[in-house]
Amino acid sequence: MHQTSIPSPTARLAFHKMVGAGNDFVVVDARARPFTPDRALARHIADRRNGVGCDQLLVIEADPAGEAAFAYRIWNADGGEVRQCGNGARCLALLWATELAPPAAAFSMRSAAGLVEARVSDGAAAVSMGIPEFRPERIPLAATSEASRYTIELGDRSLRIGAVSMGNPHAVIVLDELGVDDIGRAPVADLGPALEAHPAFPQRANVGFAKALRRDRIALRVWERGVGETLACGTGACAAVAVLHVGGAVDSNVTVELPGGNLGVEWHGRGTPAWLSGPSRKVFEGTISL
Repeated sequence: MHQTSIPSPTARLAFHKMVGAGNDFVVVDARARPFTPDRALARHIADRRNGVGCDQLLVIEADPAGEAAFAYRIWNADGGEVRQCGNGARCLALLWATELAPPAAAFSMRSAAGLVEARVSDGAAAVSMGIPEFRPERIPLAATSEASRYTIELGDRSLRIGAVSMGNPHAVIVLDELGVDDIGRAPVADLGPALEAHPAFPQRANVGFAKALRRDRIALRVWERGVGETLACGTGACAAVAVLHVGGAVDSNVTVELPGGNLGVEWHGRGTPAWLSGPSRKVFEGTISL
């Protein structure tokens, strides 16, 4: 069940518990002692009854290229490894700057999706989430050409979605186009898992349900791939703003209201990176028996 890097079933693993806008993480600093969990171990750590409990497990490693302050890997609560996590990146940036390697105000981190620039000031972290990618083959999405909206067939129902990659694939449903006025009535539990596993997304998808409230404010709920609905999703916030911005519904600086709190997204259009900011904090630290 466990990787050989864990010497025995009675080994203890030190961790930090972080929260960003309600999105929670277990962070393991593996720079001195390598730690690569298999799917079962990642699921055990994420389990809220028998483990620590989290939406994602984040593991800090030395950057193999020596360019970034550190590298990190991400496992979802279902044990699957993914390439990027926006709120996770913000939590890592804050932990690094305030505790693991202080003082640090600006630095880069490396994820499987590439380098992430971070800025930390007054106990808050902002991170560059990279350039939103709309080309279907880069999302990836099974489509022959790029479009502002795609039609997905779900049984006897046709659904219009936007699609973009923020280092991980996102489907975005604009609630006005779905005929839903209230974000609280968004069919997250119905359409979220169906779209996540739709064959049009060969690597599955995160699914956002977005409503533009003003030019500078949207409401959002997100069904995260391998997790379910979460209180917040940083890459989901960036994806929703990107889709709405391309469609002309919002401006370049947008507050994103999520169940766990507000995030800020700054995006100036195609070819530019999206910056993500918002609340994050360390909750506690401890060890878990493996």
